[in-house]
Formats: sequence, structure tokens, C-alpha cells
Amino acid sequence: MKKLFLITCLIFLGKAFAQTEGYAKNNDSSLTYYKTFGKGEPLLIINGGPGMNSNGFEDMAKKLSENQKTIIYDQRGTGKSKLTNLNAKTISMQLMAGDIESLRKHLKIKKWNILGHSFGGMLASYYATLYPESIDKLILSSSGGVDLTLLKSANLIEAGLNQSQKDSLNYWNTKIEKGDTSYTARIGRGRAMAPAYVYDQQYAPIIAERLTQGNSTINGLLWGDMQKMNFDCKTKLKQFRNPVLIIQGKEDIISNEIGELAHQTLPNSKLIFLEHSKHYGWLDAREKFFLEINSFLKS
Repeated sequence: MKKLFLITCLIFLGKAFAQTEGYAKNNDSSLTYYKTFGKGEPLLIINGGPGMNSNGFEDMAKKLSENQKTIIYDQRGTGKSKLTNLNAKTISMQLMAGDIESLRKHLKIKKWNILGHSFGGMLASYYATLYPESIDKLILSSSGGVDLTLLKSANLIEAGLNQSQKDSLNYWNTKIEKGDTSYTARIGRGRAMAPAYVYDQQYAPIIAERLTQGNSTINGLLWGDMQKMNFDCKTKLKQFRNPVLIIQGKEDIISNEIGELAHQTLPNSKLIFLEHSKHYGWLDAREKFFLEINSFLKS
């Protein structure tokens, strides 16, 4: 009886998190790796970074796939979306937005909902200025913003650390800047920074590990590209009339000002600040985070 129950549970879980994976061809013939979960209305999840793969977003994708089809993908040059060369000709915001559109066409989706987290929110906002007709609803989760206000804001990462953690961060940053790219240096830096990202410190080790995975070359190229193009989506987003949910932690490393600016810009938007939450709402305020997102997508 117990064995039968276990088999039934495994079958149920398999169906709940049924996944497919594959590759979509981009305009420059490079390939984007993607994975899908569940079924129903499509929701693309754009992870943060820049320069990180989508592995850390499987938990979110699986949870949200209980009510719709979710899609995660590795941004160009990360994870399984490999590139031979990383330079200004192969890494740019326009190319990355184009990859998202190529993925939509590959999956034969007419319109999809999009959730962009952190840098992913910036990319989602930019995609919405180029391909607004491809989007139904938009969710900006702890988004870096609709312009470059983030670069002018106070450093809320350091503000969220005590002196010992700041000293540790400076120590490991110095070693990395001098060429030490070992895992020891990266995890040391990650452990020093992680407390600023989560309100509930039991999740700090997860974030520390995630912070070791970034590609600094891609990160630098994209921030350089955004500064060169004077990244500012406000004018075009004021014409975006589709429903938008802006959700972030009240004590996020992304300032409240950035969420409020997005809310002022997007005419059909709702802004939610999560109590006792920093940058990862689905960890710090899991029940509230998923309740608000599912309610928004159903409305």
C-alpha cells in the first residue's frame, strides 16, 4: 500500500513538473537553451545577472507551473547558451531582446506573460519597448529599473552589511581584481555579500553559491552597453497599456524609489512592497510573493 502511494505521488509530481527542453535559433544563428514546466498560459521567466544562467530559477518556475506553463532560458553566453566569443558584437541588450523574441517564435507562442527579476526586469522592460505586441502581462520582480537610476542610487548592498561583512567583501574583491578567480575567492565574496540579499538569513548560503556563478565579462559588456545607449525605457513604456505588476522587498537592495519610478511610468501598473523581504521575494515572503503573482496573472 505504501509503495503504491509512493508511486502515485511520484507520478503526480512528474506531471506537475513535467518539463521539456531544447534550443531556439537566434537571428545570428547562435542557440538559446530553454526549459519549460507545466501547461497552460505561457509565462517566460527572465533571470537576473547579467551574466548568470537560469538554474537558480527552477524552483520559481516549478512553483508557478502549478497554474500555467513556465519557461526559463539561459541568456546568451551563459549556461548551455554558449558563444564562441564574448565581445561587444555578440553581447548587447538588443541582441538579448532579439533572443527572447526568437524563443517566442520558436515555441509558436502568439503572446506571453513575462516575469523579469533584477537585471531580468531591466531586460523585460527593454523587450517591452521593442516588442510590446508580443506581451500580454508583465511582472517586474525586484527589477533593476526602467532606466539607469540604479547607478546613481546609494549602494544598498553595502548598507545591508555589518562592518565585518564589508571588510570581508573588500578583501575578496581585492583578490578577484588582482586575478584570483578561484572558487575559494568567489564563494568568499558570495558569503560576504549574501546577507544583503535576503531578510531571512537561512537562505544566505543559497545566495552565496548563486553569486559565484556570474560571468564578469558578460556583466561588464552589458552594463557598458546600457551606459553607451543611455538605457532609458520610460518614454516608450508610458505607451505600454498592458497590466504590469511591480513587486519587490521593502528592504531590497533595489531602492523603493526605483519601483516607484516604474509605477509612475507604466500607466496600468500595480506596485507591491513585500514586508520583511529583500531581493528574493520567493524566499523571504514566499506565500505572499506567489499569491500576488498568481492573482495578477489570473485577473
